[in-house]
Amino acid sequence: MQLFYNEFITETSKEIKFDKEESRHIFKVLRKQEGSILNLTNGKGLFFKVTLIHSNLKNCMATVLEVKKQEPLSYSLHLAVAPTKLNDRYEWFLEKATEIGITEITPIICNHSERKAVKIDRFEKKIQSAMKQSLNGYLPKINKAIAFGDFLKLQEGNLHQKLIAHCEEGTKKSLKSVLKPNDNTTLLIGPEGDLSTNEISESIKAGFIPVTLGNNRLRTETAAIVACHSVAFFNED
Repeated sequence: MQLFYNEFITETSKEIKFDKEESRHIFKVLRKQEGSILNLTNGKGLFFKVTLIHSNLKNCMATVLEVKKQEPLSYSLHLAVAPTKLNDRYEWFLEKATEIGITEITPIICNHSERKAVKIDRFEKKIQSAMKQSLNGYLPKINKAIAFGDFLKLQEGNLHQKLIAHCEEGTKKSLKSVLKPNDNTTLLIGPEGDLSTNEISESIKAGFIPVTLGNNRLRTETAAIVACHSVAFFNED
């Protein structure tokens, strides 16, 4: 099933106008004509079945035939992950995490970060594409990149479970041993050079619990996917 995305459509919408890019895709690539049935989501848990009433290269319009609601995840997962040196690795993480199930993502700039600038617009497009490909009705939130220390300050009032995965020696609990069913979790993962000793110390002072994702040393993007899948698997019915 081909799924389209439009953030502005609501449960009470009667008509939908597609933007120029999607209109071109509908008309020129998919060759859809008036009367064709399309499926779309608003990324907020609603699926819509619509029929085209106007189809051309720049402006496609449709009327809503049916609305269905998808139940949200029974848990929330916020991954704060440092951008990788190679941008395509981070985009791979975003794509797979969206397919598996994630609520929120924040790129964090750390002491050892080799990449300190990211293109959020590009990340948003990757997430939207993955949401549509996986037929998911919920679009994960991607935040602007933020300095590690500033992120910790924002978490001061966070009453959710707060975890940190790092490679330094020390006492750590396994991720599966600390997870709680249907709970809300925030998890920190550092860059290729790992979090600095000071960052780890400050995180623990801020209430983050050190966890291990296994015996092997993982790349940043791999660690993020392992964490994402572990949380999703733990919360399966």
